[in-house]
Amino acid sequence: MRRTAVRAAAASGEPQEALPATAVPESESLSGAASAFSTPGAAAAPAPAPYRLQTEFPFELPRGYVDEAGTVHRDGVMRLATARDELVPLRDIRVQENPAYLSVVLLGRVITRLGSLPLVHDGVVENMFASDLAFLQDFYRQVNAEGHTRASVRCPHCSEPFEVELGGSRLGES
Repeated sequence: MRRTAVRAAAASGEPQEALPATAVPESESLSGAASAFSTPGAAAAPAPAPYRLQTEFPFELPRGYVDEAGTVHRDGVMRLATARDELVPLRDIRVQENPAYLSVVLLGRVITRLGSLPLVHDGVVENMFASDLAFLQDFYRQVNAEGHTRASVRCPHCSEPFEVELGGSRLGES
């Protein structure tokens, strides 16, 4: 049991008269304090929805990949690249001999669907038209950079703000 009436009067800062101490069971005083601060009939605020990261992005090739049967595949899906996706191609002998091949191997890893093809790999990417390859390289940059390759800075001399490019200029280069 607590003597809540005396404490409440003392905490209010008002001149105190001798108030009779009333004994209130602690369970009642705690629930009474909680209800004094809540709005009657108000429900608890719902928890915010969890943040969902978009990891796959649909695209449509400008011309389309033509398979052995002559079928044109234009609609596809690219996923976000991982650090592993960018590191593994560097061990590929084709990339070591010709650094321009990096984008072919990298795109072969991150394109998860292309039309009705059962599997997308670097062999598919290397047989695409140049315009489709250029489109995919730009799309890769957009999907994976999301505007985070530029940083706002201030000039140390005049304190004027400006932006600098932090990312690399080639696909797969950070």
